[in-house]
Amino acid sequence: MLENMTGLKRTHYCGEVDETLLGQEVVIMGWVQHRRDHGGLVFIDLRDRTGLLQTVFNPQEDEETHQKSHDVRSEYVLALRGTVRRRPEDMVNPNIKTGQVEVFIRELRVLNIAQTPPFQVEDHCEVNENVRLKYRYIDMRRPSVLENFKLRHEVARLTRNYFADNGFMEIETPVLTKSTPEGARDYLVPSRVNQGLFYALPQSPQLFKQILMVAGVDRYCQIVKCFRDEDLRADRQPEFTQVDLEMSFVDQDDVMDILEGYISLIFKETKNIDLPGPFPRLTYDDSMRRYGNDRPDLRYGLEIVELSEVLASSEAKVFSEALSRGGCIRGLCAPGAASFSRKQLDDLVAYAITMGAKGLAWIKITEEGWQGPLVKFLTDDEKSALAKALGAKAGDVIFFGADTVQVVATVLGLVRSKVAQELGLVKEGEYKLCWVTDFPMFEYDPEGKRWAAVHHPFTAPRDQDLDLLSSDPGKARAKAYDLVLNGNEIGGGSIRIHRSDVQSTVFKALGIEEEAQEKFGFLLDALSYGAPPHGGCAFGLDRIVMLLAGATSLREVIAFPKTQKATCPLTEAPGPVDLRQLVELGLRLETKKVN
Repeated sequence: MLENMTGLKRTHYCGEVDETLLGQEVVIMGWVQHRRDHGGLVFIDLRDRTGLLQTVFNPQEDEETHQKSHDVRSEYVLALRGTVRRRPEDMVNPNIKTGQVEVFIRELRVLNIAQTPPFQVEDHCEVNENVRLKYRYIDMRRPSVLENFKLRHEVARLTRNYFADNGFMEIETPVLTKSTPEGARDYLVPSRVNQGLFYALPQSPQLFKQILMVAGVDRYCQIVKCFRDEDLRADRQPEFTQVDLEMSFVDQDDVMDILEGYISLIFKETKNIDLPGPFPRLTYDDSMRRYGNDRPDLRYGLEIVELSEVLASSEAKVFSEALSRGGCIRGLCAPGAASFSRKQLDDLVAYAITMGAKGLAWIKITEEGWQGPLVKFLTDDEKSALAKALGAKAGDVIFFGADTVQVVATVLGLVRSKVAQELGLVKEGEYKLCWVTDFPMFEYDPEGKRWAAVHHPFTAPRDQDLDLLSSDPGKARAKAYDLVLNGNEIGGGSIRIHRSDVQSTVFKALGIEEEAQEKFGFLLDALSYGAPPHGGCAFGLDRIVMLLAGATSLREVIAFPKTQKATCPLTEAPGPVDLRQLVELGLRLETKKVN
């Protein structure tokens, strides 16, 4: 028969019971992890969010309570009262923090029973992810999963405290707002009161936080939900959480300094790691040239080297044709990769082709000499120059990319990461951060046949590039910055435009002068009333916690995540709605005819 807690109040969490409580009476409550009957003594491991605790039922000391323990099963919810004792020496468990003690139980109450769970509540059990998400409330009972949420809680607590201590105000921004172009599809919400009109869920609070600067808030920070209707990957969710902030009367260095302090605090308090500062800085151009992307992983070398000059006179057709078309030749040296089998090298070539390359040339350097299809086209002087430029020696492999600058950078950047994995150069538990700065202001959209903002149209250009906005927009650089951790962008921001003349010039370069008032009118109006110089940043809280936890997917650190099809197995969202709800909204569904 089920019982209640009347007259019984929990005194300790399971994980708090230790040798300091020997001989004392405790009341503990939680779920049954295991029940073991040793033909007399019955052992029940009780679990709560703090850990496991072994409890003991002895028929010779308490027959009635011992008898009740026979009806207990896994995941039953219990309240237990008993005395803390030291475990027998041969039963000490050094793997758990309560492993030195046990509790002899004198009172047992079954607060609730449980069906047999669909999978074991243990860390090392193979369970399909969809099953885990469908029964997320069971999955989250597992210690490793619960640890992720303890970590997330701690990061959120530290975040609020840090920014509050540094003069930031936490101010909420709207969830129902206007649809504005910010790079991804909006989630739209129909209005019942204003039929035919729609709200949008915010992709970010960007426009509102700038308005807060105009309002004189000076320093704003918020842990905020954002929404983007886009195709999902392991590091994407339709709803995600940002640490969003904005500051007035600052330049780029001011923002970056406050953010370095924040990230350093997070690592110190959660991992006990002292990050060396200031963090290294790379320009966007340097990052693309040396690492093949704008989020470099600095845990290993394998830098990409420009070889166009070294091989300018090469007889190899793959090189000469790339240069004749205005492309480039670059390479990277993989130390020790001469041990790669021919299959490993062929697989890398195939991988490069799937990533957009026409191929991936390589040369293996051994004690016997240089080996590979291209060697016969190289002179001794070219070999010497290559070895010097790349630092190559016996035992290494040189990989070459020859194509357009964009293709070469992208492909060698991906090959670099793959080679690092195969060579075991990526060290677990190592964290390398860097800033990437001076991003392009614009990128050309061939479909729209006009320039588009790389970040957003309110990003300020570098002062020395103001004239380029009109004369050569493609060369203009922005006061934008990203913070990168182990090859993952964890935050990004910029100094914003606060002058109306500069804003007009940017809109003109984007070709949206006429559209701007309709799309961003409320912000433009606000900026016209005396906007201070300001800038800010947004961090992906989910991603920071994912990397700190050593997880491989954002779904591991979000309590109730969506699948890669943007569905929730637990609630079965999205789902159909009643026809009456659609009528109230002035909407109707069109069904496609199936032939």
